[in-house]
Amino acid sequence: MFVQLKTGHDTDKGPAWISHVRFSKSWQTAYWHGKTLRRGRGMSDANFYDVDTDEEYWISGPHRDRADTRYSGMRPEIDDDVRQAYEAFLRGDPLPGREHG
Repeated sequence: MFVQLKTGHDTDKGPAWISHVRFSKSWQTAYWHGKTLRRGRGMSDANFYDVDTDEEYWISGPHRDRADTRYSGMRPEIDDDVRQAYEAFLRGDPLPGREHG
């Protein structure tokens, strides 16, 4: 998943990662880097917030063309445990878990 910190940064200027994110069955809660993130409503540029710090994040599937941010060309940090799968995705392979759609 593409994850970007929104709190405290101009639009699409916050640090970003390509990471493994685990979701609850309802997709309302995400678990990432030891954080618990809840889906939020009414946030201007984010779709999840940290339940402990209220920091806002954008989480989405990565884009094959690497255009993950809308208004900047910044590149995300790629976590070591997903690097191989992400590089295969960039070459045209499906994302893990998405082999059949």
